[in-house]
Amino acid sequence: MSTVRTAHTRRLAVAAAAALALSLGVTACGSDGGTKASDSSSASASAAGTTAAGSAAPKASGTITVFAAASLKESFTDLGKKFEAANPGAKVTFNFGGSSALATSINSGAPADVFAAASPATMKTVTDAGGATGDPKVFVRNTLAIAVPKGNPKQFAALKDLAGSGVKVALCAKEVPCGAAAVTALKAAGVDLTPVTLEQDVKGALTKVELGEVDASLVYKTDVKADAAKIDGVDFPEAAKAVNDYPIAALAKAPNKDGAAAFVAYIQSPEAQQVLTAAGFQAP
Repeated sequence: MSTVRTAHTRRLAVAAAAALALSLGVTACGSDGGTKASDSSSASASAAGTTAAGSAAPKASGTITVFAAASLKESFTDLGKKFEAANPGAKVTFNFGGSSALATSINSGAPADVFAAASPATMKTVTDAGGATGDPKVFVRNTLAIAVPKGNPKQFAALKDLAGSGVKVALCAKEVPCGAAAVTALKAAGVDLTPVTLEQDVKGALTKVELGEVDASLVYKTDVKADAAKIDGVDFPEAAKAVNDYPIAALAKAPNKDGAAAFVAYIQSPEAQQVLTAAGFQAP
């Protein structure tokens, strides 16, 4: 009887051990399967996240008409090409000119998507008329320099030299940002001069020097740099008192609102800022 009880006890122990082993095996399999399922789910979520994160913002398309200060011509022309390359369905067209004239055109109903002005005061004429969407953003700054023929034949070194006898000077009209800045700089230097011509944008004042019609003109440093093959520039300390901020805004009546918003955002991007600073503009 003792022998039978012992054998029975052993059989129970073996069965219990087998059951325990089976239970552990199932648990392990379940655990491993759960981890793999979780990993698979995470991988799918990660892939979805990567796709979402990697998805580019909606591309701009159609024609985007930009009214921009004349001093932005070279850099904006370059940036327009870069923008088009990044947005194959988009075409950027520019209207460069004196900021005040551009503002007047916008307020008169000229079809435009974006306005980039050479001064906050000029932009204000548009925003006050309800012509801009949101608050304009200052994206660069600019300062003046004295533009002279190559070699600086009259050896101008300061603003006071422009008031010398027989010196012919071209300035921008005071209504234009470069003209307003010139008035401020001349006042800071205590210099009173009578220009032989008042131009409606900075390129006009620069051209007078190129053609030899004047001895000097007050233009932006960026214009001197852009035209370095034909003219030289002379810096003067009073320029620091006449710094122009350049604001940009999408326009309220923009025919291409999405394109306008995309271009304004692009101009504030690191890539665009690099192009602008390379052209001589200062970061805001």
